[in-house]
Amino acid sequence: MEVMEEIATVPVDPARARVYAEGWQSWSEAGVRPVTDPPPPVSRPDSLAIDCQYRRAAPPGVFEGAGLLAVDPGDGSPVRVFGAPPGLPEGVPVIQAALRDRVLSVTADTSNVTRRSLVSDGIPAALAAWADEFAAGRPVTRRPVPPVWCSWYQYFERATEGDILQNVDAMAALDLPVEIVQIDDGYQACTGDWLVPSGKYADLPGTIRRIRAAGRRAGIWIAPWLVGVSSRLFAEHPDWVVREPGTGSPGEPVWAGNVVRDDCAALDLTNPGAARYLCDVMETMRGWGVDYFKIDFCYAGAYDGMRYSPVPGATAYQDGLRLIRTAIGPDALLVGCGAPLLPAVGFVDAMRIGPDIAASYEPELRSHPTTPSQRNAARNVLARAWQHGRFWVNDPDCLMLRPGVERRADWAAVVRDYGGLRASSDALDQLDEWALETTRDLLVPSPPGVFVPAAS
Repeated sequence: MEVMEEIATVPVDPARARVYAEGWQSWSEAGVRPVTDPPPPVSRPDSLAIDCQYRRAAPPGVFEGAGLLAVDPGDGSPVRVFGAPPGLPEGVPVIQAALRDRVLSVTADTSNVTRRSLVSDGIPAALAAWADEFAAGRPVTRRPVPPVWCSWYQYFERATEGDILQNVDAMAALDLPVEIVQIDDGYQACTGDWLVPSGKYADLPGTIRRIRAAGRRAGIWIAPWLVGVSSRLFAEHPDWVVREPGTGSPGEPVWAGNVVRDDCAALDLTNPGAARYLCDVMETMRGWGVDYFKIDFCYAGAYDGMRYSPVPGATAYQDGLRLIRTAIGPDALLVGCGAPLLPAVGFVDAMRIGPDIAASYEPELRSHPTTPSQRNAARNVLARAWQHGRFWVNDPDCLMLRPGVERRADWAAVVRDYGGLRASSDALDQLDEWALETTRDLLVPSPPGVFVPAAS
């Protein structure tokens, strides 16, 4: 990150002024906060690696936006929006704001930041107007996404072929309007070894054929930029991962977080061999009949570091998204998750916009805003509602409505009012009467059009 330079000073009423700072990726915190209440600094190693642009946290007492920051001065004057220019000619700028008495000092690591004063009904409406301009000229797809069933939140990585097919049978027996059945994590032997079976499926292509024979479409989860350090891929091709700069040759792999069962590195898709490998994986899955791809942990594709081609992380990430889209073809649906947001506009059909949902309302780590929980997920869904229909179909995350889920009616209401992509992730035969009827009611194609923010 370059040196921060002041680009604006905004007089504010500290008692009423508000700030919106866009988080770096899907799970990173987003929301409108009082100007006197900046978010707490990130300190956990996993969160620094996963949630923070450049793997660095903002200084204490500072708001930080990844390419976008908006200020409502609180005195009746227009909302000030500071954002990346369309096309991201210099990547994603870091934009920060800090209160100094009654003035908000806005700084950035580049002078190439758009500055708009927008007369609007609050910050969400101003962000919607900014988004319309940012997305103009980008190949944004606005096709609806059909309702989905996903294996993750009931079975996690333990899902088996039997679990999948049992729920396919339940969809028919319960008359649930699921069009896409998405197989989540656990089918592969190790992160990165996507075509090496884990043993939980007797025949994964055969499972997909049975899903399609039942009249459903087949989807699959994949983390295309992650490479488990215990994987066959890493053992055979250690030169295919992004490396830390340094005097060593090569440097240490960039640590991409501890993901479920393994420490992970980041795949370098500027390496022709790595690119060919991933294309072969995606094309093989497409050949099995998969036409819905959820790509996860995408932040790893945007790391800065030593690559085969010396390009910035954001450029490598966009080139990787372009590669994936080419491999799966224009007709397949592509859903981003754990993904840096602004660089992905125009590449994905839908995007997760918040942290993972969970059976608990409060996060396990209460001070950590990206820990899976209903509270954290709902916060981001509301904060990023303005993106729906402008950048992509918003994915709020799955319905979890089975008995035992805390405040399940509250989460159903969030999905009903703000959700774009509609997906269930319960064992369908475990739903009680309320959950079954609510699931049936909410499993509809993603609502068309844009979200229109109400006056704040």
